[in-house]
Amino acid sequence: MTTESLEQILGMDGEERYDYFLNEVLEEREIWILVNGDSHFLKLESEDEGVAYLPVWPSAVFAAAYGNDSDDLSPKSISLPDFFKKWVPGLTKDGLEIGVFPGADDTLWITEPEELKRDLQDELSNF
Repeated sequence: MTTESLEQILGMDGEERYDYFLNEVLEEREIWILVNGDSHFLKLESEDEGVAYLPVWPSAVFAAAYGNDSDDLSPKSISLPDFFKKWVPGLTKDGLEIGVFPGADDTLWITEPEELKRDLQDELSNF
C-alpha cells in the first residue's frame, strides 16, 4: 500500500472507516490489534465519555501506523473465528467496547463487541 493511499484511507471519517474495516476484515478474515512486549493488548479510554475500548484495525499496516510512535507496540492478528468465539465474550465480560479503526481525525466508531460481531456476520451473509 502506498503512503498516499494509506493517508487517504486514514483521512476518511469514522463511518467511512467503519465500512472500509468491515469489507477488509471479511476479505482477509482477520482483525488486527496492538500488543506490547508482554503480549498485553492496547486498551484506550475515550476522553469524552470515559469509555474503555480495544482499538482494532483491518490490517497490520494500519495498526503499525497507529503504533509507530511507540517502541513497545506491535501488530497482532486475530482470526475472525477466534474473535467471535473468544474475544467478543471476553470483551463483553470485561465491559470493554471496541474502537473500530482509529484514523487521522478525532472521530472514532465505538461499538459493543456483540454489535460488531452482528455487523460482520450480516456482511458475511452477503459476501
